[in-house]
Amino acid sequence: MRKFRRAAGATAVLAVVALTANACAGDDSTAAGGSSSEIHIGAWLPLTGATATYGVAEKAGADAYFKMLNAQGGINGRKVRWTVKDNAADPQQTVQIARELVGQDKVVAIVNANGTSQAEAAFPFVLNQSKVPVLNEVGGTESWYNPPRPGLFGTQTLYEDQAAAVAAWAVQDGAKKILVVHSDPAAFVNVAEQVEPVAKKVDPSVEVDRLAVKYQTTDYTPVISKVKAASPQAVVLILTSPEAAAFLKEAKLQGLSLPTYAYAPVAAESTVSLAKDAAEGLKAVQLVKAPSDPDPAVKEFRTAMAKYEPGQDAGFLALWGWSNAKVFAEIAKTVKGPVTSQSLTAAYQKASRVDPGVSPVMKFGASDHLGTRSVQRVVVKDGVWTSVGDFYTPPARD
Repeated sequence: MRKFRRAAGATAVLAVVALTANACAGDDSTAAGGSSSEIHIGAWLPLTGATATYGVAEKAGADAYFKMLNAQGGINGRKVRWTVKDNAADPQQTVQIARELVGQDKVVAIVNANGTSQAEAAFPFVLNQSKVPVLNEVGGTESWYNPPRPGLFGTQTLYEDQAAAVAAWAVQDGAKKILVVHSDPAAFVNVAEQVEPVAKKVDPSVEVDRLAVKYQTTDYTPVISKVKAASPQAVVLILTSPEAAAFLKEAKLQGLSLPTYAYAPVAAESTVSLAKDAAEGLKAVQLVKAPSDPDPAVKEFRTAMAKYEPGQDAGFLALWGWSNAKVFAEIAKTVKGPVTSQSLTAAYQKASRVDPGVSPVMKFGASDHLGTRSVQRVVVKDGVWTSVGDFYTPPARD
């Protein structure tokens, strides 16, 4: 990833901004979100770079929701101003953006941002120093919520729980020997390691092996050969969407046909568009209902996307952004008086039931900052991701 640099003079100016932001933290009178006319929030998203597909789509979904919301009068008469800045999925850039959003733009919360390592880099300044909450970040690890961090609230079922869900699903479908194919970075390895304990919890006789693949490899010929040699009855993919598509295409080319399961990052329109008919029958878990679902809440999303974000794909990633924006708005509506960093944090702690319609019901509390552990099963049927059943909570991980 490219390094982010600024001239020494600019760095000095930013240092002053940071100190000013810190001095003003906790002072509701200086917060733009405390005005009677608008609520100013911000986000960092990868709008360029390797993961731009995620950021652009998430931004489009949230933009559609906030535009619709503002057209309907906003939140208790206040319009939402959502300032989004491109971090190119880079932690260093994210820290700089965080300082701009908090110190210069005076946002009262970071809402619907993207990236685990990127957010981690910004937490010391945003959460600890400035006391500005980070709400509904896309990404995260168990350490974020156990114990809960002040001001940090999430809506995304942990990747570890997603792995638990697909493990149980494969075993329930009758698989006795499972092979987990995963990228080799530590973040993927950690998720892949969650498959075996839950699979054996469902059926102690199940065998689970793992096969590591070099991150972002494009040649899956040797990978499929190794899968064949392992003779599994089912495969679990902990890969990016392009990697999963490459796996599926090569498997079809080599005549390998196995029940294949995946976690949410694989359940994207890009997987189907890249793998084409090789994706047929792929099973995965998702954080939201399938965008093709006839549910009225999903239909509202499709209608708003067509009206406010024409030309943008109304797919899973956009629906993530829409859902996170809606959760924020529903909780912000409960604030009596000025909408500030402090009042938003207090509102999230009291939000015991928030139903976005397109994703699981969220339940927060003073000691529970992760809104859900539930997932939705989806399957590729006739080239389209289709919802199977309703949201459910996977087996607990020991």
